[in-house]
Amino acid sequence: MSDERQVGIVLVSHSGPVAEAVVELARGLAAGGATAPMAAAGGTSAGGLGTSAELVSEAAREVDRGAGVALLVDLGSAVLTVKSMLAEGDELPDGARLVDAPFVEGAISALVTASAGGDLDAVEAAATDAYGYRKT
Repeated sequence: MSDERQVGIVLVSHSGPVAEAVVELARGLAAGGATAPMAAAGGTSAGGLGTSAELVSEAAREVDRGAGVALLVDLGSAVLTVKSMLAEGDELPDGARLVDAPFVEGAISALVTASAGGDLDAVEAAATDAYGYRKT
């Protein structure tokens, strides 16, 4: 683990393979070089479809570098899981935050910003701005 404080990012998906693929995509598109810590928390502990608070908690601890953890989620019950964990207050590192952003585009923007040294507010803003990316 690096001594440098850096925002960590967790991608919470109902599917382990989807979460892992988006982590791989984001790292690949983050302009090479060292990137901020990012982890996938997809599916259930048994490997099925769903959301696991245990996997989310493990991933958040893995990426925590003392500057906050941005949690991006894919679908409704993942939102509810993370909101519940934040309300409990002891399952996630201090400074963990649910970020309302598109899952793929937001993950890439968040990783680029965190890798450049952005704080949690900047990472959240970059991820949220991804809602404005037009495809037409």
